[in-house]
Amino acid sequence: MSTLLSIEEPAKKPRPAPPEWRAFTEMGFRPLYLAGCFWALFSVLLWVHAPARLTGVLNGMFWHAHEMLWGYVATIAVGFLLTAGANWTGKNPLRGNPLAALCGLWIVARVGYLVPGRPAFAVAAAADLLFFLWAAGALGRAVAVTRNQRNYGVPLLLLALGATNGLYLWATVQGDYVTLMRFFNAGLLSMAVLTLLIARRVMPFFAKRAVAGLDIPPHTKSGHWQLGFGVIAIACLLAGVQQVAAAALAASGVIALVQWVSWKPWAVRRVPLLWILYAGYLGLGIGLLVGAAQLAGFVVRQAWPAHVIGVAGFSVLILGMVTRTALGHLGRPLHTDRSMVVSYALMILAALLRLAALLPTAATLGLLHASATAWALALGLYLWRFFPMMIRPRADAAAKQAAPVMRVMPVSRPKG
Repeated sequence: MSTLLSIEEPAKKPRPAPPEWRAFTEMGFRPLYLAGCFWALFSVLLWVHAPARLTGVLNGMFWHAHEMLWGYVATIAVGFLLTAGANWTGKNPLRGNPLAALCGLWIVARVGYLVPGRPAFAVAAAADLLFFLWAAGALGRAVAVTRNQRNYGVPLLLLALGATNGLYLWATVQGDYVTLMRFFNAGLLSMAVLTLLIARRVMPFFAKRAVAGLDIPPHTKSGHWQLGFGVIAIACLLAGVQQVAAAALAASGVIALVQWVSWKPWAVRRVPLLWILYAGYLGLGIGLLVGAAQLAGFVVRQAWPAHVIGVAGFSVLILGMVTRTALGHLGRPLHTDRSMVVSYALMILAALLRLAALLPTAATLGLLHASATAWALALGLYLWRFFPMMIRPRADAAAKQAAPVMRVMPVSRPKG
C-alpha cells in the first residue's frame, strides 16, 4: 500500500467573513477613516444646502471651518497615526474598547456642536479636546515605551492640533474674529506640517514598491528643514509676526515643490494609487505658497489659502491615503478598481470647482453646488467600497481558511 497526495479544491468560492466587532476595533484606521469620510460628506452637504440648521454656539462659517479641519482632516490623521504607530513601534497604541471609547468622544463632539446652547457646546469642546489628548497620549506612550526616538515629535504635533483646536473654540466664545482666524490658520499649518512629515515618509516608499526600477530620493535632510520652517511659521503666526511667518511658509512650500519634482511624477502616471498622492502633495505645496502670499499682504482672499491647502491638498491626499493604507492593512491587493479611480477623479474635480467658486463671478453658487456634489460622490464611493471591508477580518485571514485541503489517500499497488 502506497500513498498519493490528493488536492481537493473548494467546491465554491468562500463567502466573506461575517462582520466582527473585534476586527472593526483592531486598529485605529478602521473606525476613524470611516467616521472622518462620512462626516466630511455629511457636513459639506449640510453646510452648502442647509446652513440655517447650524444653530449651535459654533455656527455658520465658524462651524464649517472647524469641522473641516478638526472634525475631518485631523480625524483621518489620528486614524493614520494610531495605525502607523503600531508599525513604527511594534506596539498597537489603541485597540478594542478603548479605541471605541475614543470614537465615542469624537461622536459626542460632532453632535454637541450642532445642538444649541452653551452646555452642549461645553460638552462637545471637552470631548473634542479629550479626543486629541487621548490619541496623542496613546501614541506617545507607544513611542516612549519602545524608545522610538525617530518619532518622538509626532505625538507633540497631535498635541499642537488639539491645542490650536482649544484656542479656536475659546476665540469663538469670545467672539473675536481676528484672533479666531489666527488660531485657525495656526491649526491649518500644524496639520500641514504633520501632513508633509507623513507624506514625505510614505510616498517614496510606496512609489518604489509600485514602479519597478524607480529610484527617487527620500529627502530626509530637506524634510528636516521643511519641518523647521513649518514650526517657525506656526510660532510666528501665533505671535503675530506675519512677515517672518510668510517667509518660513514660503520656504516650506518651495521645498515641497522641489521634492515633488524629484519624485518623478511622470513615472507614476499609470498607477492611480500613486498619482492621487502626487496630486495632493502638489496641491499642498502650492497652497503653502498661497498662504505665504496672503500673510505677506498680497491681494489674496482670506478663503484662498484654506481651500487650496485644505481641498486641493489635504482632501486629495487623504482620499489616496485612506485607500492605499486601508488596502495594505486589510490584506488586499494594492490595486484600484473602477470605483476607486472614479472617486479620485471626482475629488480632484470637486477641488477645482471649489477653487473656481472663490472667483467673483455669477457662477459662484452653481460652482459651489457642483463641487459639493462631486465631493459627496467621491466620498460616498469610498464608503460604499470600503465599509464592508473595514468591519470584517483581514482578507488574507479568510484566504488561509479557504486554502485547498490536502489529504493523504491510500492507493493499492497491483501485486506481482
